[in-house]
Amino acid sequence: MPKVILFNGPFDPYAELKKVEAALVVQHGLGQYGATTSFVGTMRDFNEGDDVSAMFLEHYPGMTEKALETICTQAMNDYPILDCLILHRVGDIKPNDSIVLVAAWSAHRGAAFDASRMLIEKLKTDAPFWKKETLKEGARWVEKNTKG
Repeated sequence: MPKVILFNGPFDPYAELKKVEAALVVQHGLGQYGATTSFVGTMRDFNEGDDVSAMFLEHYPGMTEKALETICTQAMNDYPILDCLILHRVGDIKPNDSIVLVAAWSAHRGAAFDASRMLIEKLKTDAPFWKKETLKEGARWVEKNTKG
């Protein structure tokens, strides 16, 4: 099962999560995980006090996937989880579109919560993505990620 998938168009994070969970049951068997945690990030229509009507999310193919795979591997090594997942959108994005899904599966909720939080926080700091926002006044590149 791939742990990292990039989408160059809309995706349904909940449908993708169900697909991965079905594969986990096949891979690990029934009853092997008692906790699934997930985080879905969507595009806001504002940033830094300005209205944002669209965003373009740039990445380096190959490099971005490798960075995300490294984050997944670190989560698997640092937490007692069965598996983890990062799905991320690239290209043109509109407000309310899903941008990212991270998920972790574990026997217990604590490890799943901790791993999911680590996945999204490391992604925000370590993954090579660049955001270009469309404003009424034109476009701008986002210089820093939001916290929390």
